[in-house]
Amino acid sequence: MIDYEILLMLDPETPDERQQEIVTRTRELIERDGGRFDKHDVWGRRKLAYEINHKPDGTYHLLTFSAEPDALNEVSRILKITDGVMRHLAVRRPKPGRTTTAATPSRDTDREPEYAAATPENSSGARLQPGSGVDDERE
Repeated sequence: MIDYEILLMLDPETPDERQQEIVTRTRELIERDGGRFDKHDVWGRRKLAYEINHKPDGTYHLLTFSAEPDALNEVSRILKITDGVMRHLAVRRPKPGRTTTAATPSRDTDREPEYAAATPENSSGARLQPGSGVDDERE
């Protein structure tokens, strides 16, 4: 099983009972497929960066759980067609103590990069000198 979290953005005009039904149904879907529901955090009503369906606010709920990828696909499919859900985002939770890092630099750190800026050359391959009259506009 993989650890996931889903951030639900629900329509702020949806009654609290309906919002709780959406969360409960999501929990049941996770547990039905053998997953483990860990936590439900209500973040509350927040201003959106841009309006969605002419609504400036959304109500946020963060659900954390563990499940198989197929169960996550089913939950995501159901949330897409559920009235009251404006948006949702499911992501993997990082393991505790594990950090994500950028790509490791190569061992040849003191080597010149192969993509270094090219210098202007004339047709014979010799470098042009500034003030030589040829391609002075580039300087």
